[in-house]
Amino acid sequence: MSLPDAFWDSSALIPLCIFQIQSARAKVLFKSFGIVVWWATPVEIVSGLTRLQRMREIDHDEFLHGMRRAQGLANVWDSLASSTSTVPNACSLLELYPLRAADALQLAMALEACEHKPQGYVFITADQRLADAARLTGFTVEFL
Repeated sequence: MSLPDAFWDSSALIPLCIFQIQSARAKVLFKSFGIVVWWATPVEIVSGLTRLQRMREIDHDEFLHGMRRAQGLANVWDSLASSTSTVPNACSLLELYPLRAADALQLAMALEACEHKPQGYVFITADQRLADAARLTGFTVEFL
């Protein structure tokens, strides 16, 4: 039996790669939902892990462990490619909500994942601003 899909922001995936306060909640959600991501998620995860290492919140061994875990997740997630409507939709979202460019692109991709019918579709994130925008767009938000 397969799990229902949810769109996962990288902020919710990093706690599956390394130990963070949100890791326990992320693991519960991982057992409940399949992972749908946008094509740039691997870049965002590497960015997050390298930032944590630079800030000395994780050491090099934890960084390497996180990278291995991220690769394992990449083997099970469904990655969405951009369509011709992704950029215009993201620009519209930027006009509506106080998002960064990458977050608007992710939210646009999440809308594509659910065929622009977000009611009942789950969006998982640890980013409050993105959670607020996803909720206002109509998603069911699971916040870490």
